[in-house]
Amino acid sequence: MTDYAAPVRDMRFVLQELVGLDHIAALPDCESLTPDLVDAILDEAAKFAGEVLGPLNKAGDQVGSQWNDGAVRTPPGFRDAYTQFVAGGWNALGGDTEYGGQGLPTVLSTAVKEMWNAANMSFALCPLLTTGAIEALHVAGTDAQKQLYLPRMIEGVWTGTMNLTEPQAGSDLAAVRTRAEPDGDRYRIRGQKIFITYGEHDFTENIVHLVLARLPDAPEGVKGISLFVVPKFLVNPDGSLGARNDVRCLSLEHKLGIHASPTAVMAYGETEGAIGELVGEPNRGLEYMFIMMNRARFDVGLQGVAVSDRAYQQALDYARTRIQGSEAGVRGGSRVPIIRHPDVRRMLLRMKSQAEASRALAYTVAAWLDIAQRHPDAAERARSQALVDLLIPVVKGWSTELSVEVASTGVQVHGGMGFIEETGAAQFLRDAQITTIYEGTTGIQANDLVGRKIARDKGEAARAALALMSTTVAALDAAQGDDFAVMRAALHAALAQLERVVAWIVATWPTNQPAVLAGAVPTLKLFGTVAGGWQAARAALVAQAALERGDNEDPAFYRAKINTARFYADHVLAQAEGLAHAAMAGSAGVLALTEEEAFA
Repeated sequence: MTDYAAPVRDMRFVLQELVGLDHIAALPDCESLTPDLVDAILDEAAKFAGEVLGPLNKAGDQVGSQWNDGAVRTPPGFRDAYTQFVAGGWNALGGDTEYGGQGLPTVLSTAVKEMWNAANMSFALCPLLTTGAIEALHVAGTDAQKQLYLPRMIEGVWTGTMNLTEPQAGSDLAAVRTRAEPDGDRYRIRGQKIFITYGEHDFTENIVHLVLARLPDAPEGVKGISLFVVPKFLVNPDGSLGARNDVRCLSLEHKLGIHASPTAVMAYGETEGAIGELVGEPNRGLEYMFIMMNRARFDVGLQGVAVSDRAYQQALDYARTRIQGSEAGVRGGSRVPIIRHPDVRRMLLRMKSQAEASRALAYTVAAWLDIAQRHPDAAERARSQALVDLLIPVVKGWSTELSVEVASTGVQVHGGMGFIEETGAAQFLRDAQITTIYEGTTGIQANDLVGRKIARDKGEAARAALALMSTTVAALDAAQGDDFAVMRAALHAALAQLERVVAWIVATWPTNQPAVLAGAVPTLKLFGTVAGGWQAARAALVAQAALERGDNEDPAFYRAKINTARFYADHVLAQAEGLAHAAMAGSAGVLALTEEEAFA
């Protein structure tokens, strides 16, 4: 496995030239976001990711976290790395300043989080879940709960989890059985949860679990679920730790990937009952948990970006150093690195173009998150929030599906050596697989996109996004050169297909939801593919303007941006017509046959 080197140059380009960091710096409480500060944070984060987290990745995969009688030991070096992570202030980067955070914008912390996940995804999962728990407590917790938990969680000296899934429930949260029985002003929690990431570990002295459970008089279904904060150790009013709570890790799951991340089976209330406090109002727990889940879904999409870039780096390094065969068209030529072979170049460019497009889309959505939270104009906040809500399932679903494709292509670049664990290429593919599943499978993201995000508002948010993409098509009209003509034709055609699908969903949903849902995943992939092409084209236009100005010190970088966007137009956007067909016409094959006929 090669060393991880954060793509700081591309991150700076996306932040400063594509997203427009100056616009974010103009938002309230973002005035300190100067280019010098951004550069310093990115450089230091890259150093920590490359020198501390990256070297632990392969060994952590091989050793994994170990369970022993309820206690969990993470792989050698992980606990010390987390101590350094907290001491460096990294966990507090985007935290609320009222509770000890640094208050930096989401778009900047997004770039930093990409580094953590690319260097060591198993490690990065711990602060990812803590961030989600912080969000839920920040929105729904009482003032006392916030004062008690948030400063320590934002600092990182305590971590957080989200506890939804149960053995019989899976994604069907209406089937949750965990009980919460009143006991004075607190509750006794009894039940079992599975798939709890970092449910038990040796990083910190306390773990703050957010748990979905039912009150005795709760209505059936998802309307009867409440949210409770259940710490591993009870917390005294002064913030000191009290007695051990009745919370226990029963075992760790044996997984395909992310071996260093402990995925726990958790038991609540095996004896006297785990003590918990209600978060927010009774029976609104799923609503509050979705606050966590929405943020976690974005962050998992970012994991997809990270794994794609890491797999590309590994494949690129191998292709540059692996000597095999002579160059095509050269008789009797000497043996050359495989990067000189056309098909290997095609694979590498596909990996590069998709990784960069997914990064640009994720950072753009992160910037809209900042605008939605901080802009002084309510209408602008609402507009940005609508775009965020629309595109989070795309960032999650499309970026993670891409990561599996990109990591698989990376194995292909390695040939037989990719199938051998020694090279490290296989680990990225194994790790990538989970990103399409947790925090909602790709199908769940796709159903959310077509049902809640497109059909519910009759396509209004989707049309707003399409309008933004259309402005880039118009800008391509004015650009000179064959590359831009190809980009313009490809993006225009792909955008037309997406417009057709959005209109079809709006028209079809009221009378035939199964038909729309049968094509939901192709719709999601189409939306991501077109949005990625939009970002690639924007990047090419920015690069061309920089080259024309002649005031840059890195012309090769900008020329590569144009070439990569051209490749994306030729090789990726060309898929749009097929995806649109599957989205609108594919239900016939999915729904026509009975179970007996289709699956006999």
